[in-house]
Amino acid sequence: MNDIIIFGAGGRVGRAAVAEAVARGHRVTAVVRDPAKYPDLDGQRVTVVQGDATDAASVARLAAGHSAAVNASARLDIPSEEYFTSAAKALIAGLGEAGVRRLLVLGIATTLQTAPGVRIMDAPDFPAAYRTFSQGHVAEFEVLRSADPAELDWLMVVPPMDLNPEAPRTGGYRTAVGTVLDGPGVISHADLAIALLDEIETPRHSRVQLAVADAQG
Repeated sequence: MNDIIIFGAGGRVGRAAVAEAVARGHRVTAVVRDPAKYPDLDGQRVTVVQGDATDAASVARLAAGHSAAVNASARLDIPSEEYFTSAAKALIAGLGEAGVRRLLVLGIATTLQTAPGVRIMDAPDFPAAYRTFSQGHVAEFEVLRSADPAELDWLMVVPPMDLNPEAPRTGGYRTAVGTVLDGPGVISHADLAIALLDEIETPRHSRVQLAVADAQG
């Protein structure tokens, strides 16, 4: 059994990760901005707390005593690059102070490569607004790469373009490192949560973008 801290636990992916962790018998600290909005999250083996993934002191205080962290948080009211780089820097510092070595963060499919050196977001007709948002995750990845490998074992888990909240849990998934997976680009929130918890329980990848998609490719 692990003690896992999940930032952004009130979102769809965060909730799925909380549910999967609890189903596996882990204890979860569910971090949200306003606990009063998420009374349904609190329960057996789950403690809901107020926190901020961009505040290193908050991260350090809340993460102490945990074995792994997940960042599923996002902010649409703050420029993408500002938010995701601030969160990456705070998580590196805060988790380091708390002694938590394993961190999983959510990426975005548009940053994956379709060919060597060519990402989805590099296509000439790719919408500028989406490219700006995607750049936040690119910058986040570079900040994470600056972390001392001896201090933080991180992984960016990247779902496909179609992250389907209505898709059923299949219990399986496919992976690729840094590249788009062949076949239908879809995965359920529940299966994405399985991939996250698998990498916490038995880490197989480190310091890379790990693309995940439905097993039925």
